[in-house]
Amino acid sequence: GRRSSCSSGKGRSHQGPVKYGFTLVKGKANHPMEDYHVAKFAQHRGHELGLFAIYDGHLGDSVPAYLQKHLFSNILKDEEFWTNPRGSISKAYEQTDQAILTHTPDLGRGGSTAVTAILIDGRKLWVANIGDSRAVLSKEGQAIQMSIDHEPNTERGSIENRGGFVSNMPGDVARVNGQLAVSRAFGDKNLKSHLRSDPDLKTVDIDSDTELLILASDGLWKVMSNQEAVDIAKKTKDPLRAAKRLITESLNRDSKDDISCIVVRFMG
Repeated sequence: GRRSSCSSGKGRSHQGPVKYGFTLVKGKANHPMEDYHVAKFAQHRGHELGLFAIYDGHLGDSVPAYLQKHLFSNILKDEEFWTNPRGSISKAYEQTDQAILTHTPDLGRGGSTAVTAILIDGRKLWVANIGDSRAVLSKEGQAIQMSIDHEPNTERGSIENRGGFVSNMPGDVARVNGQLAVSRAFGDKNLKSHLRSDPDLKTVDIDSDTELLILASDGLWKVMSNQEAVDIAKKTKDPLRAAKRLITESLNRDSKDDISCIVVRFMG
């Protein structure tokens, strides 16, 4: 069935002060909502994991829906996750992409970006991404980008080495083979030979001067700088209200896209 044009919610850690809130709003386009998210705390092998993700789909919602269901479980079922999270996350991104491409012809035709954040016991944060959804951390009020936007112009070399091309039409963003506005993605069977699907990975220790993490799809970042987003989110203690304010501000700035936003607040 069709998903509603807006959803939001919140939750908290059972073991520490961490709280989160999320809001998703369907954009002006006349196709169904293509953003999916994950925001939850889960117990796993005696640890508490915060699992947060935004999947921004294109050419339909089948790939982001698949990621919502499978990507985190593929990461966590890897035996090495506790000793080598970097390896497990990278491997799961690759294997999940392979599964999407081979699963059914229909599933692999669409595609999706992904930004995922795993918080281990409230202390260590791992962020991975492919595409142009973004994760931004606030440390002592300063915005720190925790992911890399995979944009065709910056990865032109890799695309051309794989036999693709980047088009720059006036009044439009750069696109792979005139089609896709990101240079890495899950799925996209028709373009896959020219695309990468290996994630960028960053890790950081959460200490007392780390206030919050913002995950959002490009509908937000197109109209707002990292620091502006942090400044807005920091003004309110409640992460759900913070996420709503960020989305309201994006809409006020005339963002037309689906917009999804998760705010995770680390300190009380």
